[in-house]
Amino acid sequence: MLRVAMLSRWHVHASGYASELKSIPGVAITAVWDEEEEKGRQWAKELGVDFEPDLKKLLAREDVDAVCVNTPTNMHTKVMVEAAKAGKHIFTEKVMAITTREAETIAKAVREAGVKFCISFPHRTYPSNLFAKKAADEKLLGEITLMRVRNAHNGASANWLPKHFYDPVQCGGGAMMDLGAHPMYLCRWILGKPVRITSMFNSFTDKPVEDNAVCLIEFENKAIAVSETSFVSQDSPFSLELYGTAGSLFIGGPDGRVNLISNKTGSSVPGWIMPSRLPKPLPSPIRQWVSGILEGGEIHFGLEDGIELTELMEAAYISYRENRMVEFSEIKHL
Repeated sequence: MLRVAMLSRWHVHASGYASELKSIPGVAITAVWDEEEEKGRQWAKELGVDFEPDLKKLLAREDVDAVCVNTPTNMHTKVMVEAAKAGKHIFTEKVMAITTREAETIAKAVREAGVKFCISFPHRTYPSNLFAKKAADEKLLGEITLMRVRNAHNGASANWLPKHFYDPVQCGGGAMMDLGAHPMYLCRWILGKPVRITSMFNSFTDKPVEDNAVCLIEFENKAIAVSETSFVSQDSPFSLELYGTAGSLFIGGPDGRVNLISNKTGSSVPGWIMPSRLPKPLPSPIRQWVSGILEGGEIHFGLEDGIELTELMEAAYISYRENRMVEFSEIKHL
């Protein structure tokens, strides 16, 4: 039996994680802590578990083996370092931390404690995106020259996101820090090590953080990525595009399809094709984490992945704040 404590309902995905954990055999939610006591008590009541207002006391409980972290982003370092030192396995909502040094501090504590860690990168479980990774790795499109990923919704313009998602201190940023994490980690995963980045952010709704954002990233292999996100886009379907020296790949859009053209496929029929078989989906991040703890299963998104995303975000926000291109060599590490 894996006994999990939910640490905060601050993030919009927290309730979904709780529901998924409750659906997994051999897993039980045993306690709740929240930085806002009233909200935490209400959630604990809904879940039928104890509320503990003192984080250290919660982490000392014998009926807590692991924690699911959904706190404000600026609390991640303190909460996860304390959880690791208490010997608790950790699942966290992205991003891992606001600065690379903080992410590396978390990683150090996790490694020293020997606990399991998983960060939520759901787009890396989808068959279409796994196919994009395979196409890039196997050079089905030749050498990749450009990647474009768009992930957007209307949370700000339609006013359904919680107000605290616009708090620059708690969040460390706006649309790019939250929703834009998915394009960012996909670009890093597929294209490799970044060299420099430039950002164009603005606030269409005049929120304290950006709600409309684009980053341009150059990688060591000379590929360029365009990472797009928005809280002010109505009916904006996810899309991922890869362009290479031997072909192109389009994923998503209105029809959600995978379309490929390549002079390396060997097809006697020229033009765009739809792959007949895609890779099997990976288990959800939460299920990977549980399997990793209980059965020694593979966790595909770990400490290094979390650090790499944080590095991208830190550089992106430096570029935005200072209105300049940022070299990744400038980012400070432990």
